[in-house]
Amino acid sequence: METINEGSTVLFITEKKKKYMVRISRGRRYHTSEGYVDLSELVGKRYGCRIKSNTGSTWTVLKPTILDYVLHYPRLTQIVYPKDLGYIILISGVRSGSRVVEAGTGSGVLTTILASYVAPTGKVYSYDVQEEYLENAKRNLEKLGLLDYVELKHGSVEESVEERDVDAFILDVPEPWKAVKPAYNALKDSGIFISISPTIEQVVETVETLRIEGFDDISTVEILLREMRVKKGMTRPVHLMHAHTCYITSARKTLKEE
Repeated sequence: METINEGSTVLFITEKKKKYMVRISRGRRYHTSEGYVDLSELVGKRYGCRIKSNTGSTWTVLKPTILDYVLHYPRLTQIVYPKDLGYIILISGVRSGSRVVEAGTGSGVLTTILASYVAPTGKVYSYDVQEEYLENAKRNLEKLGLLDYVELKHGSVEESVEERDVDAFILDVPEPWKAVKPAYNALKDSGIFISISPTIEQVVETVETLRIEGFDDISTVEILLREMRVKKGMTRPVHLMHAHTCYITSARKTLKEE
């Protein structure tokens, strides 16, 4: 039975369904629009318990998942959303022991998820041209104990990729078609290429280049997510939905004809 300790991180879900990630520290109060709670009261309690704020609002106290952590990362760039993350992991075939090149570290959300899948024997080689993004990703990965499974690299995959025989090559960059040839050279035979793009113009250019460079099984999808408001006699879709976030293009490396 796991209990909450000094230094533990918890996820509060308030009565109004707002979510807050909080590190437990004795003698500290955590304030929200629904009142405050004394964090000392949680030490020794079990995850899943409930606590009342000073205004009487009831909060549930949960143990955060890795998804909870990444959704609370500082957003230095646009992130890859959960509805897209799951599909990317599945079609990439990434698992424990996989070696993956990622380009466009950004806020580090995909980097973190990939690291959690390749651990403990695999590696993610994550490239970005912005050192600020790499430093931010490093801090986040250290907090989750995943830095050992990631090598953060400053540079552009359009110019140089050192890795060879990798299982997957995943791009989240403005001009992915420019990295198709380096991806081909880095991937093992039948390795998986994935590109994440917000606009269809990027997709068209990338797919045409994939065909030229020797890839097959090329596919582009858009994933839409619609949440339901469930209440007896009143169940219906919510008014707002997570519609377009990106297009996901995937392909497999094939051998070029002699």
